[in-house]
Amino acid sequence: MIFHQISTERGCQSYLIGCKETCAAIIIDPEITKIEHYLALAAQDGLRIHYLLDTHTHADHFSASQSFARQIGVPIIMHRNSGAPFVDMRVDDGETIIVGELRLRVMHTPGHTEDSMCIILPDRVLTGDTLLIGATGRTDLPTGDPDQLYDSLFNGLLKLNPTLKVYPGHDYKHRGYSTIARELAENPRLKKNNRAEFVELMQTLNLSMPTHLTEALRTNLSGGKTVEQLISEAAEKVSFMAIEEVNNRIQSAAPDILLLDVRERDAFEQGHIAGAMSIPRGQLELRANDQLTDPTQRIVVYCEFGKISTLAAATLREMGFSRAVALDGGLRVWRESGYPLESEKKN
Repeated sequence: MIFHQISTERGCQSYLIGCKETCAAIIIDPEITKIEHYLALAAQDGLRIHYLLDTHTHADHFSASQSFARQIGVPIIMHRNSGAPFVDMRVDDGETIIVGELRLRVMHTPGHTEDSMCIILPDRVLTGDTLLIGATGRTDLPTGDPDQLYDSLFNGLLKLNPTLKVYPGHDYKHRGYSTIARELAENPRLKKNNRAEFVELMQTLNLSMPTHLTEALRTNLSGGKTVEQLISEAAEKVSFMAIEEVNNRIQSAAPDILLLDVRERDAFEQGHIAGAMSIPRGQLELRANDQLTDPTQRIVVYCEFGKISTLAAATLREMGFSRAVALDGGLRVWRESGYPLESEKKN
């Protein structure tokens, strides 16, 4: 078996598992920022990815499953209780996923979410967010249930072979893996092996909510796009102009660029690049025909941080303004670099 554990900066763990004999592979819990990493690892080992699997509906990071599956043309696997409409293969407790000559057994472990499952291999178990190193998955997010987590742990997962290595869905302290035996001996949450005490513990943890909770649940459940995805896709459709280049051009006798500020009007009035036109991003499509009369004009779009302007420049290109570009870095970088702004005085 070929086995790679891939970690993000925020401690999310995903796993590339391959069969040496057949070169077939599966990725468990793929994360949106690591797609190129997975492809590089697979190529390095001569593997062909056959499946993508999410151990549950993630609430704290963005799954790569839908976009990655579309890119490489493979099925997405989740538990049958998943509400995601884009799942191709729905599995349940006790079933086996065959990857080459490897056999991956599914154990349904609800509690963190209703669709949580663990993946069992001969010498290890991928526990998702059901069991972490020194902790367990939380139960206070949508479809979480401490009673169910108790059963999943004490009447299921923890009864497996104690020598099995535990590879969790999160590893915030870079410990890599544990074992069932070690977690039984050292995990403080598992010391509460009485149901009532365990449930009370889980209900009183008072954990902070994940940063991207609403967006992660929305995109992971629906297959919709994250804001970062939209910006990234827009950035692939436009080119950029450096602040130094813009400054040189507006200082020249023939600037040959039109500056377009897409921030809100009050921000524009407080300070903008000299000669810029104001069309707030929310009004761009409706006002472009009246105010941007020359589709061949080179338009440099800017906002405060360079993100909204990237979306706006891509929109303009889609509308036929083929020379629309975005200011690299946005007005914040312009300001920090000491370039001048002008303001409009209100009457």
